[in-house]
Amino acid sequence: MTSPLKSAFSAWKIALAIGIGLLISSWMLYHAVSTVHFVKVTDGKGTHEWVDGNQNSDIDIHDADDFKVTSTGNYAQQTVSDALNQIKWTNSTWWWLLGALLFMVGRDFFYILRIRLLTKNKLGWKAAFYVIMLWEFASALSPGVVGGAAVAMFILNRETIPFGKATAIVIVTAFMDNLFYVLMIPFVFLFIHHSEFFPAGDSSFLIWWFWGGYAVIFSLCLLLYLTIFWYPKLATRFLLFIFRLPFLKRWSFIAKEWGKDIEKASEEFKLEKRAYWFNVFLTTFGSWISRYLVINAILNAFLYLGFIENIKILGKQFVLWLFMLVSPTPGGSGVAEYAFGELLADFGASAILLAGMAILWRLISYFPYLFIGAIVLPAWIRRTRR
Repeated sequence: MTSPLKSAFSAWKIALAIGIGLLISSWMLYHAVSTVHFVKVTDGKGTHEWVDGNQNSDIDIHDADDFKVTSTGNYAQQTVSDALNQIKWTNSTWWWLLGALLFMVGRDFFYILRIRLLTKNKLGWKAAFYVIMLWEFASALSPGVVGGAAVAMFILNRETIPFGKATAIVIVTAFMDNLFYVLMIPFVFLFIHHSEFFPAGDSSFLIWWFWGGYAVIFSLCLLLYLTIFWYPKLATRFLLFIFRLPFLKRWSFIAKEWGKDIEKASEEFKLEKRAYWFNVFLTTFGSWISRYLVINAILNAFLYLGFIENIKILGKQFVLWLFMLVSPTPGGSGVAEYAFGELLADFGASAILLAGMAILWRLISYFPYLFIGAIVLPAWIRRTRR
């Protein structure tokens, strides 16, 4: 009987995935750079005035209905690319942007180290690179609420890791990522008041959303811990439940084998020493801090920020990450850019400059994975064809 894994990697499905990925990547990049904003001008060259067309009493710089054309207006249309062209690019700017790129490389380097640790170096450096790049590619194309974890299990399996063990590894990575968040939030709030992390004004909804999300993540972290270290049969039962669906029922015997592999992997993980888990968490910590420092580097490229301000920005990114996590859009697109501007608006930058920096952030931390993944995928398929 044909395995669902083999059918998932048929030639036409691979070609379709690559084509769709490239089309989505190109469209999202074009849309991000060409989106029109309205910026206030004081040189008498305004082309629009604010009329509150949506009747919400707020100046919505992204909403064309909120403005009307007039020769005496004090607003003008501007794209993010226009704003970036008006910025004075100094040597310091370029060095900080190079730093942002290096932090992104560091993020993936720590991910590669972690996956090699979890597979006991069964994956070589090249194989681990392919796994992480394709994992990031899947995450970029998936809604924030879904992520690339499901695809990662198939990727690891194709790299000769038994599917049950691959599932256990993905569960551990999810546990470590959530554990980082659960531990760091209280640590951050020891030094910075919670009011520093939310925009001024009525932010009660954001606060409730944040703490509600934190509670969900804490609960998920606990569930993952119990699954992998105490009750691995939970994962087996879940798989068997999923494979009761009519279109998956004929492969239920595979689910049983995967369950056995998960339980076996769980027993192996229980025997690992504390030093092993410390190293796994250390690589998780390194990858997340590197991810967050990308935004710090981009802001420092255009603004003068002191040490305390940089710490506040790091803290605010926990809020930003939560927005992206619950986003229904691929890679958190749209939600991420909006949250970036809202959370960082009190650092002295204009709305259009914040929009420009948000695009730079996504150009460095998001869009490259769409194109790298589309390029790497065919080579990886050829490499792992058996």
